[in-house]
Amino acid sequence: MDLLIDIGNTNLKWTVGESGSLDVMRIARHHGGLPIDLHAAWEQLPPPEQILVSNVGGAEMAGVVGRACRSYWDREPLFATPEPNAYGVTISYEQPERLGVDRWLALIAAHRACHGPVLVIDAGTAITYDLLLGDGSHLGGLIMAGVELMRAGLMAGTRIPQVEPEELAEPWAADTETAIAVGSIQAPAALAERLFGRLADLASRIPVCTLAGGDAERLIPALDLPVQHRPDLVLQGLALLS
Repeated sequence: MDLLIDIGNTNLKWTVGESGSLDVMRIARHHGGLPIDLHAAWEQLPPPEQILVSNVGGAEMAGVVGRACRSYWDREPLFATPEPNAYGVTISYEQPERLGVDRWLALIAAHRACHGPVLVIDAGTAITYDLLLGDGSHLGGLIMAGVELMRAGLMAGTRIPQVEPEELAEPWAADTETAIAVGSIQAPAALAERLFGRLADLASRIPVCTLAGGDAERLIPALDLPVQHRPDLVLQGLALLS
């Protein structure tokens, strides 16, 4: 059994896997530490063969997870790092280590799962977009503020209350609060559709759009694209490494 851990800016996701088969993904907000319910769950686990970690949450969280792994199982976690050409994917960055490890793991998992061109979107604290051809060539990507960051940035210094939009017949709103909320969904959805169209032109075939991240379910209704929701995509990438 392997323990697979995905440390994001806000959430820690984890699961256990064996022979490439993954258990149910668990999610916990970490706030720079491990919550009590996560400690309780890990205390019940038998010692894993390997502990593989994707970390974009910073050195402090890496230290917290490392101490927990040594305390519970006397194991050192292995922190994944991007590789320029591995698992069928060739990274476009001149300095591959500057590509977020979560993006790299999502790419290798999407390449294995989709067997063709794919637009990989991870909608979390930030929203990342990566374009991948069917032969595994990574074209590059984009990063924008996530839904909550967009809303918070626009409303900073104002007294406009924040609302969560209900499903609307059209992609616009008739009041200020809802207009801000809907805009924070429609903007990343519109960018996804633009990138998807460009990828289709370059690949000369219809790609797949793969979504992960905590806000994926918010974006999916706004997308007029063939979408695959893979919330554990980064963990799938870790499973390939294991």
